[in-house]
Amino acid sequence: MLMSDKRFCLDLNSEDIKAWCKEAGVPSFRADQIYKWISSGVINTSDMTNIPKDLRAKLEENFIFNSFEVIASFESKIDGTRKFVYRLSDDNVIETVVMRYKTGLSVCISSQAGCKMGCDFCASAKLGFGRSLTSGELLAQVVLSQRLMGERIRSVVVMGIGEPFDNYDNLIGFIKLATDPQGLNLGARHITISTCGIIPKIEEFTKLSSQVNLAISLHSPDDELRKKIMPIARRYPIKDLIDSCRAYTLKTHRRITFEYSLFEGVNDSDAHARALAKLLGGMLCNVNLIAANEFPGSDYRRPSKDRVARFKQILTEHGINATLRREMGTDIMAACGQLRRSTVEGGKS
Repeated sequence: MLMSDKRFCLDLNSEDIKAWCKEAGVPSFRADQIYKWISSGVINTSDMTNIPKDLRAKLEENFIFNSFEVIASFESKIDGTRKFVYRLSDDNVIETVVMRYKTGLSVCISSQAGCKMGCDFCASAKLGFGRSLTSGELLAQVVLSQRLMGERIRSVVVMGIGEPFDNYDNLIGFIKLATDPQGLNLGARHITISTCGIIPKIEEFTKLSSQVNLAISLHSPDDELRKKIMPIARRYPIKDLIDSCRAYTLKTHRRITFEYSLFEGVNDSDAHARALAKLLGGMLCNVNLIAANEFPGSDYRRPSKDRVARFKQILTEHGINATLRREMGTDIMAACGQLRRSTVEGGKS
């Protein structure tokens, strides 16, 4: 199926719907009703019980509905993490993960169907690139997962399939939709964006002085190693990346998170830990350590618990705040680095 020229219903904000109603000769009060439905995750017009059938038909003629289909769902036997596999209107397939914490539900959403970045340790890079998602398709993963769980989503991390800053405009559009008081009304500080380090977009994001959290996928304290495992480093040297991160913290006064996956015998030595501490010294930051999540076909293995603990200890001793990410959903391939862009029969490859 080819991408339709029609807009996906969740790409519409309240003003878009009001403008369409005015142009279509639809009473203005209907706009609020329509927006209330779609912003709560109702994208099947037959469920819009207070909307007349003729108006529902007109909506379907003008916008894409009934297109975000759950084709598979998995639940971890370890921790209850849920993974939803969604098919989009053009048959691209993405994965979304819902995790339960003491503070409530958090959802990890994808920003693209596939990823261009080619990180050697990530499953998302193995099946090629489909396309970037629209703002509404990012939002749909939140509101539809929320409906499926029967519980409000408390926080969102854009850390799934794809590079969010490679889809910058739609990402910013998603943030506006997600924080809309008339819609999902999610607090900006409950959203975290993870990027592998596209410096021009980090600088652009810095200018917004947003309250949205920023995380950087680092995984190495030096260029030589980073270039081997993360092709983006060939374009943006680590010194320039760290400079842009320091500028972000100085401008926003917001703590930045550096994600560091530990791979056995690759980047997990005492020397790597000391180099990382030196690189980040004096910055308002946190290092989130991730014991590598393995997947079929990967050459990377997780280090022992003792090695992870030693790495964390060295960072702490050098004044770097470090945490160890809780492992969730590994038995359903839902953990960091394990998500894949899928394909369906007859769909895009």
